[in-house]
Amino acid sequence: MLITVTRSGGFAGGLEKLSALDTSGRPDAAELEELAQRAVAPAPDGYRYRITVDDEVLDLQDPCLSDAQRTLIRTVLGVGA
Repeated sequence: MLITVTRSGGFAGGLEKLSALDTSGRPDAAELEELAQRAVAPAPDGYRYRITVDDEVLDLQDPCLSDAQRTLIRTVLGVGA
């Protein structure tokens, strides 16, 4: 299994780090593959959100929302999030 993670943002803003890991032949392959499957699985009955601000797009999933994101979603949708 190939697992890829991209990190961007942070204090410096424009810095991006991309790294990939192939689990083939690793002694911890089963553990990493289970973690990957759990990490990308949607939360049961959780909502997904796409927030677009000008040209910026952010894909989010409940329950992993910051307070600011949750407040913005509630305000824009006009409902509880």
